[in-house]
Amino acid sequence: MSTFLQLHLLTAYAPSNLNRDDLGRPKTAKMGNSERLRISSQSLKRAWRKSDFFTESLTENIGVRSRKFITEWVYNHMKENEVSEELAKSCAIKIREHFQKNKKENSDDETDKKTEKKEKKSEEAKINFDMDQLIHISNNEQQEIERLVALLINQKREPTQDELNKLIKTRQENSSIDIALFGRMLAGKTEFSIEAACQVAHALSVSAISIEDDFFTAVDDLNDKEKDASSGHLGERGFASALFYTYICISRDLLLDNLNGDEALVEKTLKALTESAIKVAPTGMQNSFASRAYASYLLIEKGTQQPRSLAVAYFNPIRSQDMVNDAITRLEQQLDKFDQVYGQCADDRYKLNIESGEGTLAAALTFVAQK
Repeated sequence: MSTFLQLHLLTAYAPSNLNRDDLGRPKTAKMGNSERLRISSQSLKRAWRKSDFFTESLTENIGVRSRKFITEWVYNHMKENEVSEELAKSCAIKIREHFQKNKKENSDDETDKKTEKKEKKSEEAKINFDMDQLIHISNNEQQEIERLVALLINQKREPTQDELNKLIKTRQENSSIDIALFGRMLAGKTEFSIEAACQVAHALSVSAISIEDDFFTAVDDLNDKEKDASSGHLGERGFASALFYTYICISRDLLLDNLNGDEALVEKTLKALTESAIKVAPTGMQNSFASRAYASYLLIEKGTQQPRSLAVAYFNPIRSQDMVNDAITRLEQQLDKFDQVYGQCADDRYKLNIESGEGTLAAALTFVAQK
């Protein structure tokens, strides 16, 4: 059976707007018939993926997620190296098509004609070789694209089919930790999709919340108020404060497969992910709220048992003056309830509790990385 790592975190944030909805207000969700503050899993994963804990220690194993890589790495680079417009466009189109959905296999002739007409019109309007979808490109795929483009520039020719086939890497050839952790989906090249080894739940507040509104003004420094004493800018933003429960589940075996059996890289990845989850906050409105926080509590579970979240501990929202300690108590009580009814739900556990002084970060990182 697979070995799973489960991380349960409690992190408190002062008034802030970490993750906004389409109206610019903090995201929320209903749980237990009450409104909770929410941080989406997408927001959390991006913050962790772009954090110093990944970029400083794992720079050579981090990919790029973009729609613009053909425009930047192929077309623009070829033009910068004085390749003709015709050849640069031709190479960009061929490489772009190789990453896109195979139209001949996946759509009828009429749809093909409409798509081609639309793309031709778009190309005539502006030079743009952006992909239809965001694509996560691994570090070794980026190197392969750059190597091929350098060769095409030198030889002033288009890529061969054999060269194109080498651009996209399978799971067995992947070495990018962000793709190994969070997966990749290529709609038209499903054989190159990679299943995520890490699942991240939306972080939800353990208590019911109400969003407040901040009305603010900005002063024009050069306004001497002789003719106009009004503000230079008026604005409004929503904010709220909460203690969040975050749940992360990692299949260690799948992570190892996704990283081509590199055990040392798996250990570095698990340490970087754990430290990021403990210390890194989403970047939403950081300059306005300085909403940076470390987790007050971390429980790491390790074992082959079927994973389960402990979010049910907070379906009844906490209403107390000692929310952090009460939230810890509830989580540990829920842990004991599951163990009592289902049997031991993990083979081993490690706890970091800021309130009681139990555990250390160094020991937690060693524990999470070990087999």
